[in-house]
Amino acid sequence: MFLLLTVTLSSCNINPSVMFKVPSNYEYDTDQTIGNVEYRLSPNDILAMNVYTNDGFKLIDVTTSAESVMSRGGNGMNSSSYQYLIEPDGNIKLPIIGKYKIAGLTIREAEKALEAQYANFYNKPFLVIKVVNRRVTVFPGTGGSGRVVNLENESTTVIEALALAGGITNTGKAKKIKLIRGDLRNPKVILIDLSTIDGLKQGNLLLQANDIIYVEPIPRISQEVLTQITPLVGIITSFALIYNIAIGF
Repeated sequence: MFLLLTVTLSSCNINPSVMFKVPSNYEYDTDQTIGNVEYRLSPNDILAMNVYTNDGFKLIDVTTSAESVMSRGGNGMNSSSYQYLIEPDGNIKLPIIGKYKIAGLTIREAEKALEAQYANFYNKPFLVIKVVNRRVTVFPGTGGSGRVVNLENESTTVIEALALAGGITNTGKAKKIKLIRGDLRNPKVILIDLSTIDGLKQGNLLLQANDIIYVEPIPRISQEVLTQITPLVGIITSFALIYNIAIGF
């Protein structure tokens, strides 16, 4: 029985639901955007863009194959919003000016840069840009409670995203929160500790589109071990009962 229990425990996978494990000597990245107050555009962002002339007096009708979204503003005037994808190389393909590298810029920097480009064709162009597909995935610490959170504000922090997801669960480790971003084939992993007031500095880190926030769950070793050995104990008990009956006969 002792040998059977030893073999079973050695083969146990404690807390198999834990995701995104890293080696004990793993070197976490450090993020340089802590404290920044503006979101920076990145590949795969989809931008809704309106182009006006004369500092916003008249809407420019930019005819393009991009998806067009028509809406009526509060003043009763129609506006036309076109959506464009930032490609993996950081460029965006726009009518008239063609490809232009925009990744890494803030929204206001991108508006200013494109206004300068359209100034070659229009009188005092005025641009309004909005990212329409910004979302992050949050795992708050309990299996089955993960969710995708849409980021409506241009500058959303880790703390705000956790709040939108319902906060850290009672089985999550506030001191071990992983922020995973970038290319998933070679991701950047940032470790955040929100267990103390000093962690507010890290919690102020700005999110990028498609970030993953993973709160590591508290280990449930006793429960997992009990789950693993319960079937074995039942089998051993049955064999012992059969053995005792056989000896009795």
